Amino acid sequence: MHHMKNTFTLIPLALLLSLRPTTLNADRPLFTSFDAPGAGTGPGQGTFPEVINSFGAVAGIETDENSVNHGFLRTPNGSIVTFDAPGASMNTGTGTVALGINAVGAITGFYIDDSFVGHGFLRAPHGAITTFDAPGSVQGTFALSINASGVIAGEYQDSIGANHGFLRMPDDAFITFDVPGAGTGPGQGTAPSGFDTINQVGAIAGSYIDSSRVNHGFLRNPNGTIVTFDAPGAGTGAGQGTLAAGITSAGAVSGPYTDSNGVSHGYLRAPSGTFVTFEVPGAGTSPGQGTFALNINPAGTITGPYVDENAVLHGFLRSAAGAFSTFEVPGSQGTFADGITAADEITGNYFDSNGVAHGYVLSPRKE
Repeated sequence: MHHMKNTFTLIPLALLLSLRPTTLNADRPLFTSFDAPGAGTGPGQGTFPEVINSFGAVAGIETDENSVNHGFLRTPNGSIVTFDAPGASMNTGTGTVALGINAVGAITGFYIDDSFVGHGFLRAPHGAITTFDAPGSVQGTFALSINASGVIAGEYQDSIGANHGFLRMPDDAFITFDVPGAGTGPGQGTAPSGFDTINQVGAIAGSYIDSSRVNHGFLRNPNGTIVTFDAPGAGTGAGQGTLAAGITSAGAVSGPYTDSNGVSHGYLRAPSGTFVTFEVPGAGTSPGQGTFALNINPAGTITGPYVDENAVLHGFLRSAAGAFSTFEVPGSQGTFADGITAADEITGNYFDSNGVAHGYVLSPRKE
């Protein structure tokens, strides 16, 4: 994605910035676009929403004119506040990255300090920020998702750059874990990566990279037992395989997988362990193209972007029944979707003709 974490990324930044749709969809008038205060106006800068909670509050990243990142919160009434974690660097390519929000408006994520080391943070609904590091963290702690109880899931990197999973409890106690089969070399290991990957009972969906640099999915149950899985058709080469990006309260997991040809597809893994795989109609079939399922709501509706055969980026919505709808922000040059509510409200960002990112909220059409 567009934030700074350099492992388990679902779509590279360079790809996102290069995708330029050639068609527009002007007959969907329910988009609300917005820019966080201080957002830069150069290529690769701007406003990048990451998640939306059940009340419509959006958290994400604002990249300023110096390419420094800041967190932001957009409330349901449209007001926006930006913030920086204490200790966050103001150097280019560093700063504060907000990635998770829960129902009461607590936000988590990470910041990069002047030594380019990552640390986790928790921003309380009233604005106070607590910073933390997971036990064993040397090269960085990256908080990624938070549930309604305030439990945070994330990953940390040890002295050689291998990744390990962690849970941070509301009392600041930590649980660290490694998925069986995870590699132990630099850039390998365990990560609860994706969007909204810890559910209300504390189950975590994520991905791990083995010693051959192949991606696999995992589900860590609240009792600590771990189930690993691979989507049918997932490739077995380096950089291929299965990523987990979202989990429901019932334990259904969604995400993308990459086949042996480098093409991405979506999947839904039911709590029973059965899989449904899918492609958005019109998704491309060349390397780097395809369907990127990134988030799922309690009803089983999945959203994310897809890339067509012309390297055009679009948003999609897949209903629990398997029906697809696609969308582009009117006038945009690339639409990315990553957050969804129980009411099918979607957030994400789009790029203008100068490569500047802007946020949006798409409300369901009410006939």
